[in-house]
Parts: sequence; C-alpha cells; structure tokens
Amino acid sequence: MVFGFLTERRRERLRAEPFPGDWLAALERNLPVFRRLPPEDRSELLGHIQVFLAEKHFEGCGGLELTDEMRVTIAAQACLLLLHRETDYYPDLTSILVYPSGYTEEAERHVGGGLWEEGPEERLGHTARGLRALVLAWDAASHGASDPGDGENVVLHEFAHQLDFENRSADGTPALDTHAEYLAWARVMSAEFNALRDADARGVPTFLDGYGAT
Repeated sequence: MVFGFLTERRRERLRAEPFPGDWLAALERNLPVFRRLPPEDRSELLGHIQVFLAEKHFEGCGGLELTDEMRVTIAAQACLLLLHRETDYYPDLTSILVYPSGYTEEAERHVGGGLWEEGPEERLGHTARGLRALVLAWDAASHGASDPGDGENVVLHEFAHQLDFENRSADGTPALDTHAEYLAWARVMSAEFNALRDADARGVPTFLDGYGAT
C-alpha cells in the first residue's frame, strides 16, 4: 500500500514536469496524430510519456544507437493506448529492445491440424506474457508513427498485447473494472471483429489490416 502510494506520488511529479522542447519537436515531426489531438489529450499524453521513459529501459540491438528521438517516438505511440484510462504503465514490461529493422528469430508456427513447426521467422516486433521485454524494429516503428492511416503500426500492436496480459490471460480482453464493462467490451469487440472479417472476405478496404481478422 505504501509502495503504491509512493509510486503514484513520483509519477505525479514526473507528469507535472515541463516537457523537454527537443522531445516535443520530435513528436511534432514524427507523430502527425499528436497535432490532431485535443489540447487536454496532448497534455495527458506528454505526462504519460515522461513516466514511461523514466520507468522503462530501452536498449539498442543489432548495432543500433538509440537516440532520445527514437525513445520518445516509441513511447508516444505506446502511451496513446493509455489515454482516458487508469494505468499502471504496462506493469509486466521492463525493457524495450530496438533493432534497426526486421530481425530473424527461431519461432514455432501453427501449421494446422494440431501440428507445429519450428524455424527462422522474420519479425518486426514481438512480446509475450511473462517475457518482461518487448522487441521492435525501428524502421517499422518509425513508419507506423508517420503514417497513421495505413492500418499498420507495430508499436500499437505489440503494446496492445501488453495490455492484454494485464489480466493474466492472453485472450484479447484488457483488464477492466466491472462486470458491465466486460459485457460492453465483448459486445463491441465481437461486432467489430465480425465486421472486419466480413469486409476482409469481400475485399472491402478497412482501417485495420485484414491480419486483424485472423
């Protein structure tokens, strides 16, 4: 209880600190959606970014030299998912590992009929329950930030998995407060998922990529 109180007090101080000018310039360059947010949402987002960057460890991989601009661009996208909700800032996540571009990793793939195969797989990002780390390709993360209309954003994709893990079950349902909220989530999610699958089957362009219907 005391630890939680002290953590929140520290986060309040971080959210209240002036946002560095060079970080703000990076956001305005790299994240067009930032300029479209209402002023109150921009302010909330900036506060979340300050907490996120203070609490998460970033590490460059594959020879990548991380800059503050990269860290801020990734953090801003991750924190978009935290707007208008109580948050503990991805509590199961400690580190963000960033490669220059897509990377290859040994992985298991389901090939149908209860069969799995293992082999190298090209990836742009990855996270898993209990891993406490999230991996991103910087070129994909940067592209997702710069083009919000193409239906592809690896940062939102991987951090949505982290939100999913918060209720200890990777079933697509975030941690909610009440039974009524779970019912509303199930109703809206089912309707939208079915609409996406139907549009994908008919070849109708959608805001979300057809991969989301799988």
